[in-house]
This record gives sequence, C-alpha cells and structure tokens, in this order.
Amino acid sequence: MSRFSLISVCTCCLFIGCTSGSDDSVPPTLQALKEMKDSAVPQSAVAAEYTAAMQTMKQNDSAATESKQAIPKEVPQLSADLVSSGIYKVEFLTTEGKFVVEVNREWAPIGADRFYKLVTDGFFDDSGFFRVVPGFVVQFGLPADPAENTKWSQGLMDESVKQGNKRGYLTFAKSSAPNSRTTQLFISLGDNDRLDGMGFSAFGRVIEGMDVVDRINSEYGERPQQPSIKAQGNTYLHSRFPNLSYVQTARVINDDLAPAASTQ
Repeated sequence: MSRFSLISVCTCCLFIGCTSGSDDSVPPTLQALKEMKDSAVPQSAVAAEYTAAMQTMKQNDSAATESKQAIPKEVPQLSADLVSSGIYKVEFLTTEGKFVVEVNREWAPIGADRFYKLVTDGFFDDSGFFRVVPGFVVQFGLPADPAENTKWSQGLMDESVKQGNKRGYLTFAKSSAPNSRTTQLFISLGDNDRLDGMGFSAFGRVIEGMDVVDRINSEYGERPQQPSIKAQGNTYLHSRFPNLSYVQTARVINDDLAPAASTQ
C-alpha cells in the first residue's frame, strides 16, 4: 500500500488505493477522491470486482509458483558499451503520436537496466496508459498479456534519488514496501518534488514529444482497477475503457548498445 502525504484524508486514501489496486503506484490524489464521490457505480460493485480480480491473481500466482522460484535475483548484465556510455534512447509510438525518452544510467542504474530489458523484450507493446491524472502523472507498465507479469515479478533493489521527479521525467512506480519496483512506470506531468523524499528515483526524461504525453487520454483518471488489469490484461481495458490511450511499440533507437543475455 502506498504512503500518502494527505494525512487528513488518510483513511479515504487507503480505501481508494485498495479499490484502484495501487499496490505498485504513486500516491492517489484528491482527483481520485472526487471521482469516487461522484461515481454512479455502487461501492459494493467496485469491491466485488476488486475481490474477483484478486482471487484470479492468486490462482495465477499459485499456478506459477515453480516458475517464479526459478527466476534468479536481478543482477543487471548489459553490454560494456551501454555501461560505458550510460545513455540510451527509447522511442514510444502511441495512439496519440510519438515521444522519445532519454535514459541516463548514472541517475538510477538498476532501474535504467530493467527498463532496457523490458523494452527489448517488447513488454510495453499494446499496453495501456491506465492511470492519467492531469498535472500529476501518466502511469503505464501493465502488459497486454497478463502472463507477462510473472516473468517480470522479481522486485528491484531500491536506489537513492539522484534526480528529482520534474515534469517529463520517467520513474518506476513502487509501493511503500522495500524493493517493490517491477514494471510500472510514470511520467511526471508537473514538478512532483514531494515524490523525491518518498524514494521515487527518476532514471530518464522525455526529450521529444512531451506534447504527445500531454494528449494521453485522461477521461478515466484513476478508475481502471490494477488487479483487474493484472488478471485480464487488455481484455479488461478494451471492454471497460474503450477510449484509453495505448503504447503501440517501444523500441531502443540506438540499438548498437545491445544487452548481454539475461533472464530479466
């Protein structure tokens, strides 16, 4: 469960965090509280959907226990060229247009290396921008195929914050638990300095197409349920949130810097 700076609404935030499945997330906002208050969906229905999704996830996790145990601890193993240069770029083609991220390993090398491996594995292809809060964050990183979640379930070691969460900067989402970063990411839509003290370490920044990031559809806010996305993938998103924006492809565009063979 995420930590919250809005102490006066802590109980409500905990409830919102639970129903939105933000176990791997940046803190909820007042916008989430407003959406819940104004929602025409009965709370019993929201709770039932969340419970069903959690049961499906537990069944999937149980079936994949042996596979998870076989995954070795994350040890970044990238090519000498990439380690030496410390910089690479990733081009995102989305339903709203193209944007480019420049990654700097000096800021957060463990996160930067995991991101490289996710991109080169095609993990982000067809994935939805499932959480969009204007002025705060655009969040993504739950795969179109829920089977991919198991492959990348190994949490990353926490890193010190060397670069703050400024507008356009890219950061792994996490919970308040240690070493909880996995695949979810967010791009800051504003200067989110308060996240720096909570251990959110940026590792890259948008250098081209920030106007495209600003166009990512925000009409669903924080309503998509993360447990449902994890359990059902795009089947859930397509049926419930038809106007959601998506990543079409994400590719390293200076791919002469190829990583060494690795499981993660």
